[in-house]
Amino acid sequence: MKFAMIGLGKMGLNLVKNAVDHGHEVVAFDLNPDFVQEAADYSDKVEGATSIDDMLSKLPTPKIVWVMVPAGMPTNSTIDTLIEKMDAGDIIIDGGNSNYKDNLAQNERTTAAGIKFFDAGTSGGMNGARNGGNFMIGGDDPEAWKILEPLFKSISEPDGYLYTGRLGSGHYLKMVHNGIEYGMMQAIAEGFEVLEASQFDYDYAAVAKLWNHGSVIRSWLMELAEEQFDKDPKLSAISGRMHSSGEGKWTVEESLDLEVPAPVIYLSLAMRYRSLQEDTFSGKVVSALRNGFGGHAMDAAKK
Repeated sequence: MKFAMIGLGKMGLNLVKNAVDHGHEVVAFDLNPDFVQEAADYSDKVEGATSIDDMLSKLPTPKIVWVMVPAGMPTNSTIDTLIEKMDAGDIIIDGGNSNYKDNLAQNERTTAAGIKFFDAGTSGGMNGARNGGNFMIGGDDPEAWKILEPLFKSISEPDGYLYTGRLGSGHYLKMVHNGIEYGMMQAIAEGFEVLEASQFDYDYAAVAKLWNHGSVIRSWLMELAEEQFDKDPKLSAISGRMHSSGEGKWTVEESLDLEVPAPVIYLSLAMRYRSLQEDTFSGKVVSALRNGFGGHAMDAAKK
């Protein structure tokens, strides 16, 4: 399959490499020409583009364009531009962390233009994008999904993709996934903070390694905790400020709209806001975990 990727940051570039490793061809575009060159240098199956028009001119019909740029205005404006330039029967995939409500509004415009639109919630971080990701894909056209499924199957972990039906359902599922992720990270972080406050002197990397071998709480997050504590045993180089991408907040807002209690997710979100006001050890742990799986920035500790 030949498709285009718009956005060659830490996720987009790894998805491109993953795809070409599995026999696909990619037309790569980014506003940063150095990123385009880096993608093109990886394989002769990657063709760089200098603009959206140039990118579209290099694609067969139906044109398939995967958008992997920051959520919000960058994604929304990119999709609006594609709607103007693409033809009926072409396919757009929004693979970023978009709000599903934005996708529902965009779907009205893509449907009017005859363009097939899919929202693909993407999990697994940079390593997943490179070596086998996890995808939650919504879209109103099951026939168009048959075109895309071989691509997603090839770049996913085994059983690591799910077509969820209606447009918007992919990013809705990813939103709830991220809300759960907030709660899991907060629980891990609070556990280590209790250890830090105790009378005992623990090797946190060794604790994380122990808990990840046969215990009930073993997980990839615990593996990441071990890696981060190996690098910085007390996480003293970073602050406990925990940033967020918005999906935890959207999950809480949705739970309130539906009158479904989600106190653990709410409190984990509240703790992130609290961390922006005062440094905490649990904040350091969550910040380190986010860096481990997604390459998210960590704030340096105050001297």
